Amino acid sequence: MDEKVAGSSSSVAGDELETETENVKQFEEDEPVEESTKDGSFAEFVVAPLVPLQHHLEKDKDDESLRRWKEKLLDQVEPEVTFHSIGIISDDLEEKSTALPLDESESSKVLFSFKEDSRYRLKLIFTVKHNIVSGLAYSINVWKAGIQVDQRDGMLGTFAPQQEPYVHLLEEETTPSGALARGVYAAKLRFADDDKKCHMELSYSFEIKKNT
Repeated sequence: MDEKVAGSSSSVAGDELETETENVKQFEEDEPVEESTKDGSFAEFVVAPLVPLQHHLEKDKDDESLRRWKEKLLDQVEPEVTFHSIGIISDDLEEKSTALPLDESESSKVLFSFKEDSRYRLKLIFTVKHNIVSGLAYSINVWKAGIQVDQRDGMLGTFAPQQEPYVHLLEEETTPSGALARGVYAAKLRFADDDKKCHMELSYSFEIKKNT
């Protein structure tokens, strides 16, 4: 008799374990699950949609103490900036875009080719996650034949985290002209925020050709 009871208990325990395992799998796959109600019936549970971080910040903006608490809590999470592509927009050339990060083979090749005395802008596509990135700025250093010929800095701004990527155009530049200006250049592009955290450092080459 005891053996039969023990066997029955083991069977019930096995069924319960199997049921719990299936429920965990179902939850991990983000499928709708059923939630028990007061009358014993089951209602479908639907995962709430993601709400932008800015919405949470503005929701209680009239409550100064609560607002400061939220900002302090958010400050503990580091922002994550991911750059997806870099491209050029020019009246003289077709728009060209290159996916990031670059392969080792691509970093040694000419990424862009310009005509001398042409105006262009660099186009960046990136996303921000986890927290607000404040004062995202860039610096560009350019060398030709091992000699630094250009250095400039600029500001992108402050960006809140969101699912959709940001599209940002850098300030318009004009390529130099003349026989000495033609040739291949090496450049290094760096992005950092107010906290001096570097989010990307990109080395690439570009070429200036004769304007025919």
